[in-house]
Amino acid sequence: MRALVTSLLWFSAVGCGLLAGLYFAFSTFIMAALGRIDQAAGIAAMNAINREIVQSLFLPVFMGSTLTAAALAVLAPFRWDEPGAAMWLAGGALYVVGMFVVTMIFNVPLNNALAAVPPASGEAGTLWARYLADWTWWNHVRTVASTLAFALFIAAIAAR
Repeated sequence: MRALVTSLLWFSAVGCGLLAGLYFAFSTFIMAALGRIDQAAGIAAMNAINREIVQSLFLPVFMGSTLTAAALAVLAPFRWDEPGAAMWLAGGALYVVGMFVVTMIFNVPLNNALAAVPPASGEAGTLWARYLADWTWWNHVRTVASTLAFALFIAAIAAR
């Protein structure tokens, strides 16, 4: 069981770190850059990113790290005597809620709405302005959650 938990911690840490970096890039410069270009071009670029990302290695890392983080959160109370178990629980819960649930409840529906609007329409202007603000806000949440979960998993590895 110790080897399994260690493997889950490493996979979760690496996955959280990768996604934290991706979300950080979107929060710090990608969305700002998309907001500065022509509306139709910005919408087209974001839609292209959204189509491409689910066909890339992102999706296995996204789903895999979510599953391993959830497994750690579930296992932690049963292994409470092991060093770092509180960190597995906190990291797993934070990641699943702050990254995965936020993505599914906020970012994905915004992506779907953006994909459904004609980029040059009047409706697109209103949606794009809201998208840039709302999507980026929730992406900040994902960035912080992923970064904190990454730190908690690394601390748990160090405690072992």
